Amino acid sequence: MAQAPESTYQINGIQQIGIGVKDVHKAWSWYRKAFSMDVPVFEDEATANLMTRYTNGIAESRHAVLALNMQGGGGFEIWQFTSRTPNATDFEILAGDLGIYAVKIRVRDIHKAFEHLKKSGAEMLSDIVKTPNGVGSFFLKDPFSNVFQVVEATNWFSENSSPTGGVLGVVIGVSDIEKSIPLYRDILGFSVLNYNEEGIYPDLPGEKSVYKRALLSMPEGCNTGAFGALLCPAQIELIQTTDRRGRHIFKDRLWGDLGFIHCCLDVNGMNNLKRTAGEAGFPFTVDSQDSFDMGSASGHFGYLEDCDQTLIEFVETHRVPILQKWNLYLNLKKRNPKKNLPKFLVKLLALNRVKA
Repeated sequence: MAQAPESTYQINGIQQIGIGVKDVHKAWSWYRKAFSMDVPVFEDEATANLMTRYTNGIAESRHAVLALNMQGGGGFEIWQFTSRTPNATDFEILAGDLGIYAVKIRVRDIHKAFEHLKKSGAEMLSDIVKTPNGVGSFFLKDPFSNVFQVVEATNWFSENSSPTGGVLGVVIGVSDIEKSIPLYRDILGFSVLNYNEEGIYPDLPGEKSVYKRALLSMPEGCNTGAFGALLCPAQIELIQTTDRRGRHIFKDRLWGDLGFIHCCLDVNGMNNLKRTAGEAGFPFTVDSQDSFDMGSASGHFGYLEDCDQTLIEFVETHRVPILQKWNLYLNLKKRNPKKNLPKFLVKLLALNRVKA
């Protein structure tokens, strides 16, 4: 089964990756320079009252920015606690540790992107090599110890001079790859299996170990929803280490602490998704129930945990600012969820661009 019937719910792509940081302004400045994440959808300071399940029962305050790269792909939700000091892991995160190990960034010219990111101050973790399905890629670490995989991609929303696009996908460490696949394939719509194999891989950074790897992607033409064309088809790669036991990246830490805190999917039909996921053994652990304000934007959000407690967020967007300084907003609740917004309208978001 590729996905639930069209009449129930739809997954439109990866909307954003949550990144916990110490200083939201410093981090966003670097992400603008390195990845052209320079178009803000919202910037908001608030208390995360609905996330106390993952913050030791305390409603913590935070400052967050959701920023996009207008060439296409998901964005970054750059997230900083303001009520406490965020904690880091007490170990170096390696491929196969349980949780989001790396974020995939889409590029057209892999060599141009390599030189750009090297000059931007990234720590290059590998040379340009081929992935198991023959695509050029390399790994790097940002100044905040987060790992990214830069990958050649063919799907784009628009073209500009930026060396990179937005988020292509994520690499998620799991304890049992065959047990993990059904959630992402059957419930979340990443139904194309590009590879599922085991071996020693030269494209992965660090010491060479034996891994099981499965790359799942969204089928072509599936990016429905208002912003589906901007988000572009996405990938989720599952990776399991067989030489050691993977460590939980967020064990004894809070949602919002340093690192990749969640992968957020853009959806329509949230309540039907919640029911389907629950029946499959993946109940929602957080549900905003109705419209929830995120600064100048609003929507319905929910969370579930995968087999290893990695947090997958879902957002059904109700309102989004197009030109906030002119008080121009889009109400998406009454739109046909099967149709993309007109391209010219989405491109108006670029008028909010913040210079690097």
